[in-house]
Amino acid sequence: MHTIITAAAIAMAAAAPAAEAGDYGPALRRMLTETAGGRCPDDLMAEPLLSACRAQLPQMQPGLSALGTVGDLSFIKGEGEGDTRVETYAVKFAGGKTAIWSIGHRKNGKYGAAYSLGE
Repeated sequence: MHTIITAAAIAMAAAAPAAEAGDYGPALRRMLTETAGGRCPDDLMAEPLLSACRAQLPQMQPGLSALGTVGDLSFIKGEGEGDTRVETYAVKFAGGKTAIWSIGHRKNGKYGAAYSLGE
C-alpha cells in the first residue's frame, strides 16, 4: 500500500509544475515581431503601453531588429490573476541572445504591460 501511495504522490508532484502554463506567449511574440518591424500593434496594446511603445519605437526597433526573429519562448512564471496577471518568459532570438520578457495586465484583449528584464 505504501508503494502505491508514494507512486501516486510522485506522479502528482511531477504533474503539478505542468499545470500552470502561460497564455500570453503568442501575444508577446507578435508584439516583439511587429515592434522589431517598426509597428506597435494597437490591437494588442492598451494605453498607456501603446503610447509608450510609439514614443520609444525609434530607440527600440533597431535593437529588437538586430536580435533577429523571435525563436523559442519558454514560460517562466505567472503572477496575479485576472487583469493583474503578469507572465514572464525567456525569449530566444535567432541571433543567439535570450532575454527575459514580461507581459500582462490584459483587459478586453489588450495588454497594459510588456517589458524586458534583460538577459
